[in-house]
Amino acid sequence: MASASMDDEGLENAAILLMSLGEEEAAEVFKHLAPKEVQRLGETIARMRAVTRERVEGVMDAFEKVAANESMLVADSNEYVKSVLRKALGEDKANLLIDRILQGSDVTGIESLKWMDPQSVAELLRNEHPQIVAAILVHLEFDQAAEVLKLFTERQRNEVMVRIATLDGIQPTALRDLNEVMSKVLAGGDRSKKSSLGGVKTAAEILNMLGSAVETSVLDFVREADNDLAQKIMDNMFTFDDVEKIDDKGIQSLMKEVQSESLVIALKGATPALREKIFKNMSTRAAETLREDLDSRGPVRLSEVESEQKEMLKIVRRLVDEGQIVLAGGGDEQFV
Repeated sequence: MASASMDDEGLENAAILLMSLGEEEAAEVFKHLAPKEVQRLGETIARMRAVTRERVEGVMDAFEKVAANESMLVADSNEYVKSVLRKALGEDKANLLIDRILQGSDVTGIESLKWMDPQSVAELLRNEHPQIVAAILVHLEFDQAAEVLKLFTERQRNEVMVRIATLDGIQPTALRDLNEVMSKVLAGGDRSKKSSLGGVKTAAEILNMLGSAVETSVLDFVREADNDLAQKIMDNMFTFDDVEKIDDKGIQSLMKEVQSESLVIALKGATPALREKIFKNMSTRAAETLREDLDSRGPVRLSEVESEQKEMLKIVRRLVDEGQIVLAGGGDEQFV
């Protein structure tokens, strides 16, 4: 199982580089990072104490080599981004990301919401029409949207989720209307192409982050209004129990990425069949140690179990994107 990941080392190296630049230059770099990147780097910098001169020099040398091989001269940056993302992610995944990136002039206000805590976003949206809330939340990261929805009443949350699931993209004129409603929180744009945000998959991804109790309530509400829609959402959801459907090679890849402590807590809420699936894809010694840890571990809060399961599902989705895990699709078979 993984110990300190390369991600952690990369974060520390980035933190060292930023600290070496000085406050003003580091601030300029932060302006170009996503909210989560800023948060993770900020936390890493705050944790760092003494760093050896050798490590600082090593980081600077590595950066110099990378920078020397990079060219920032691109004739058409928009087309360059599209081309690179499509080659890296495939057409479908890239198109969704391209919409988010190149829609910048239309959604600068929404981008600012990504820097706010869920409580503040919820307060801002609480009195808006569910259709408006849905149109805004589909622009946020799935986990942030889920945290905002948790702060709504059950009825409002359910109504918003129905609208997210039935949202068929957002027209530029709709974005300009949102700009007026939100009073400068959103910004209008000149794009003539409808974005591909929203829909059943978006609703399913947000539901995956909401937790089992809220998930059941939302699906029951949707099912009463539109049973077919509820089924489509469920078909696109990937729950922790679905880990059992991953093949042995995929489980082994997953085990390399998951911390031992996280795995123990996550498996406290797993079915016996899923536990056995995990055990059989570990070495005899590792499986025995895991069994002992599970047996000796006392009661764990459900919220803690669900939190660790969500983290494992994030790893699963990343490995799917990287092609290390294959998930069986619903009606039509798809290979990723």
